[in-house]
Parts: sequence; C-alpha cells; structure tokens
Amino acid sequence: MKPLTESEIKDYLKNLPGWEYREGAIHTTLEFENFKEAFSVMTRISYEAEAQNHHPDWTNSFNQLQISLTTHDADGVTDKDFKLARSIEEILAPNS
Repeated sequence: MKPLTESEIKDYLKNLPGWEYREGAIHTTLEFENFKEAFSVMTRISYEAEAQNHHPDWTNSFNQLQISLTTHDADGVTDKDFKLARSIEEILAPNS
C-alpha cells in the first residue's frame, strides 16, 4: 500500500472535522463525560479496528482519548487510516 501525499491527506481531512495531520499521522482528541464512557467507545472502536485489521495508536486519560492513525507497513498515512477514521466517526455519531 502506497502512502498518500500531503496534499491528498489535506483533501481527505476536509471531510473529517476534528482530525489533523502532523508527525506522519492523522490525529484526533475526544473528550467524554467520564472514564466509563471513554472506555466504552474505546471498546467499540477496538472491535472495528480488529475487523479492519488496522489498529490505532491511542492513549486514554480519564475522560480523554487521543487517537493517531498511520499505516506502519507503508511508513505513512494511507486509505486504510481514513477508512478507520470514518468508522470511528460513525461510532461517535449520535444515532449509532
């Protein structure tokens, strides 16, 4: 899989509010009401990540979740990262 160019990444990010490109990955920070809600979302994301066989780099501190996506095998951001990011956004959607 070939990494996307910086221009392609910026175009893709136009459709992903709250995500940014830096340090070779796309990133977002999410804040929840409490730890239980944050961990619940992490669990839902983990099932989707496993289904896609593409796993985020992430950290959780109380009610905050920081997610970074990059395709390590391609040494950059690829379509796989954006596919997972869109899935994450669907999980976060109010009607999920």
